[in-house]
Amino acid sequence: MRRRIFLKLMMVFALVIGVTAITLQITVRKFWEQTLREQIERNLKQKTLMFAQRVETDRQHALVDIAAQEGQAAGTRATVIDSSGMVLADSEADPRTMENHAQRPEFIAALSGHVGIDQRSSHTLGIPFLYVASPVSGGAVRLAYTLSEIETTTRQLSRALLWGSLIAFAAAMLVGGAATQYMAWRLRRIVNFAERVAAGDLTARIASTSGDEIGQVASALDKTARRVEESFASVQTSQRELETLLNSMQDAVIAVDADARVQWANRGMNRLLPWGLRLNAPVADSVRDPYFLSAIQGAMQDHAVRAARSNTIVSGRTFDVTAAPMPGGGAVAVLRDLTETERMEKTRRDFIANVSHELRTPLTSIQGYAETLLDTSSESNHVREFLEIIRKNAARMSRLTEDLLTLARVESGEQRFDIQEVSAGELLQDALESFREVARSNGIELSEENETPSRTVLADREAIHQVFSNLIENAFKYAAAGKKVVLGARAAGLATEFYVSDFGPGISSEHLPRLFERFYRVDKARSRESGGTGLGLAIAKHIVLAHGGTIRAESELNHGSTFVFTLPGANS
Repeated sequence: MRRRIFLKLMMVFALVIGVTAITLQITVRKFWEQTLREQIERNLKQKTLMFAQRVETDRQHALVDIAAQEGQAAGTRATVIDSSGMVLADSEADPRTMENHAQRPEFIAALSGHVGIDQRSSHTLGIPFLYVASPVSGGAVRLAYTLSEIETTTRQLSRALLWGSLIAFAAAMLVGGAATQYMAWRLRRIVNFAERVAAGDLTARIASTSGDEIGQVASALDKTARRVEESFASVQTSQRELETLLNSMQDAVIAVDADARVQWANRGMNRLLPWGLRLNAPVADSVRDPYFLSAIQGAMQDHAVRAARSNTIVSGRTFDVTAAPMPGGGAVAVLRDLTETERMEKTRRDFIANVSHELRTPLTSIQGYAETLLDTSSESNHVREFLEIIRKNAARMSRLTEDLLTLARVESGEQRFDIQEVSAGELLQDALESFREVARSNGIELSEENETPSRTVLADREAIHQVFSNLIENAFKYAAAGKKVVLGARAAGLATEFYVSDFGPGISSEHLPRLFERFYRVDKARSRESGGTGLGLAIAKHIVLAHGGTIRAESELNHGSTFVFTLPGANS
């Protein structure tokens, strides 16, 4: 690399110096020739005018003698012609042997009264001359200067310039070589520094005190290395903290790349799989559960969170799988062990069902005996009052146990639903017929709004009737102010949306998320007075969920409440 940098820089220096020398040769030589030619032309013109003046004034010497003397004095060839172009005298040739000069360019100008100048090879001698002619009485005179001396002088100048250029080139190459060696050394330091950083040595540093471009590059790279080291240290710290946090979780966590290959797993995941995980191997090689794999694949394809329930990852254990896409591709999945939670939930349901079942018989007996005593007793009013209290509470406890049993059966899946195609209008009509007399006796207007008379849904008729019953009973309790309850159905995509609306005082927004919890009451005193158990909405919710639908409450204070549930369409 050192030799390559040196040779490249030297080639650049040689090229620059060579171009400079050639340019200097051409420009200096051209300027020298032009300057010398202009000077010769001026001198020759001046001497030609002096020659013409002597021819005009010297009457003592013959023209041949004057031409010979002027030619010798000026170092030129002197010629005299008459107005017809015939040569009268010449300093270097016999005029009688010379041809007519009337058509020579310089003589044409001179015979017309101007100084004529021309450059060409002589017909007589065959060498290049510079000709200058001037008019005289009865003809013209001319001096001819040979240009061979200019060529000789130019060649001497070229040789001098060549030697000077070679000496300058040699000196410049020595200086350029030293500069190139220094630059190559500085660049070599930067390259070595960059290679160390690229190899992972972020502690590498390069000091530069120079302020030129190479020094600025070195300084910038040094700052970059420092910042990269700081950023990498920060990333490593964050990564260690994240790994510690994930390893401390009881839930199992696994991350896969865009090709569904295992990239990382926490200790919980490794404990979960006794056979272990192989990094960079397909996740299907380690976890073959279809629901788990489907959740991961769905998260990567749809770029959305996917959830699933798995019972086959570990035999006898149930996991809640949540898979989320990662920004760079791939997905991360969290497996939460629900085995103990489901066991406790089943124990709770069984306990409630068992207790409710055991309470049914004594409560029925208490209620029956209290009613018998009320029918046959002639005791004082106080005794009858106490018996009535016993009967009412026994009846309330009986309703509570029945609701608890119903809720436990629905939650556990023990209650089987007879799902059939039923029209939305029939479900609404069943509810209206059951509560029309109750509404009339309470002075409440019960009406229907059916926007989908021809729609059919998949439902258990009796179970949905129970949902309507619970919602309508609640509406009757809170419809005293509006005296109106509306039942309705409308399309919601492929599903059908049913609703029960009242025009009572409404429900505060803080209560809406908890309305469907067991025993949750918005107005506890009013619920007890009306004999409610606090389980009606919870039962309705689980029945709707078992049908594959959803249920929600919409309300605003002083504007009534609407309970909405959806059922899947028969053709969805």
